[in-house]
Amino acid sequence: MQDYFIFYKPKDIVSGDFYWFKKFFNYNVIVAADCTGHGVPGAFMSLLGISLLNEITYKHYRKIRRTGFAASKILDELKKHIIKLLGQKITKDSTRDGIDLAMCIIDEDTNKLQYAGAYNPLILFQNNEMTIIKADKMPVGIHFVDVKDKKFTNHTIQLQKNDVFYIFSDGYYDQFGGEKGRKFHRKTFRKLLTEIYKKPMNEQKNIIYNTITNYMENYKQTYKQTDDMLVVGVKI
Repeated sequence: MQDYFIFYKPKDIVSGDFYWFKKFFNYNVIVAADCTGHGVPGAFMSLLGISLLNEITYKHYRKIRRTGFAASKILDELKKHIIKLLGQKITKDSTRDGIDLAMCIIDEDTNKLQYAGAYNPLILFQNNEMTIIKADKMPVGIHFVDVKDKKFTNHTIQLQKNDVFYIFSDGYYDQFGGEKGRKFHRKTFRKLLTEIYKKPMNEQKNIIYNTITNYMENYKQTYKQTDDMLVVGVKI
């Protein structure tokens, strides 16, 4: 990684969103996660997610040099642990409790990026073009009956110098504001990233902060923050 920023704005004192970084040999592992709920309930799930990520990656670190990391396999194991620890059962009334997240693993030797996602996508800018790598439509945890045994998909991308990518929670573009009191929206968020991705990373962070702050505060009223916000940007 050449440079990065983290925009992190919890709704309350504690948060259901969390970011997580770890380095193993030549691998940089980056996670942006959104747990069910916010405040204290979300924070408890965040602590569980961070603890399990530490445990799972440490447990397998001796195998890295032989087999390498696979982002999808880490999410598969994280999902299995979450289901077991929360005592979740597959029923027709199952809710989407768990964690939505994006995981990226950068191999510094080959400059290859692995991505696996639970609902949360990856946005990549390469050769002046934006590519959206879609996540699997399931959380890290119990969801619907038809995805009980579904595994996460592992995407591999050859990175180039000055590529920029973003992982994030949905709190930013789901925020209400503006003159009509509507959500900021995914398309507007993607347009914002398209306009700023060539700028220095610290400047990008400031623009992201100022944009949502101004959107929440207009001449009619000030909108309260509705969810935790997390955006992680990385430049190669």
